[in-house]
Amino acid sequence: METLDNFRNHLRNSDNLKNTVAGAGAGCVTSILTCPLDVVKTRLQNQGHLINEAAPGHKNYKGTAGTLTRIWAEEGIRGLYRGLGPTIYGYLPTWAIYFSVYDYLKLAVADKSKRSHDDVVVHIFSAMGAGAASSIMTNPLWVIKTRFMTQSERTTYHYRNTLDAFVTIWRQEGFRGFYKGLTPSLLGIVHVAVQFPLYEKLKIMLRPESGESLGTVSILVASSLSKMAASVVTYPHEVIRTRLQNQCVPPFKYYGVMHTVSTINREEGWTAFYKGMPTNLFRTVPASALTILTYELIVKKLNQL
Repeated sequence: METLDNFRNHLRNSDNLKNTVAGAGAGCVTSILTCPLDVVKTRLQNQGHLINEAAPGHKNYKGTAGTLTRIWAEEGIRGLYRGLGPTIYGYLPTWAIYFSVYDYLKLAVADKSKRSHDDVVVHIFSAMGAGAASSIMTNPLWVIKTRFMTQSERTTYHYRNTLDAFVTIWRQEGFRGFYKGLTPSLLGIVHVAVQFPLYEKLKIMLRPESGESLGTVSILVASSLSKMAASVVTYPHEVIRTRLQNQCVPPFKYYGVMHTVSTINREEGWTAFYKGMPTNLFRTVPASALTILTYELIVKKLNQL
């Protein structure tokens, strides 16, 4: 009981710990609710038009509804939740790291640059720094998540669980195997550089004249609009990352970001860089809104301790 009281007191007095707890909780809730759409998006991103030649008789996934229906018919509820384990393991530290580093950098950058905490430059640098930190630290879990979500009888990888995936990748591919797709992930920090500064600006625009804190609807509107804008601008990096992460047995089809870009463009056209984007928007916009709303509500509750 004394330990719980000590933790509560520490939580009450530590903004960083509040951000960590709130970020982890928000990420966990969101990942569970949106996992089926994440599976659909990942499978759509991973398939190229040449797959039919490599696997005769295989049919491509088509659209969000069609892919959901097919996965349900062929694999059941378990198919829709493939990769949930590493997704939760990934989101817990990702959002915990992100929100903690973001808030820390926002104060540090503002202090060093003598700018306001609400300055757009402060938000951009803070968002990019937090995005890079979380991407580097959690990339191994995202590699595993992506492979679980695309795993089938046609893939060269078959993992029983997250631990088995870790051990197998380490044995077969070494340390580098855990960091496949890191470069496009780091390029993807442009996403948060668009999303969070825009989110902060929208919060200021939607703030009541009375000076009261934002309501639930305002938070949802700000987070949804900022996420949608960022997703449309930066989506191609997700397709590139997915293709690179799913390669485990040489000879590889894709070598690096530029080679992947040129190969996809040559074989499938520029529209291939937006495969699964409708599903992604359908998933990430409400997911981001839910994550940020949950985060804000948890922080508010923690501040009342």
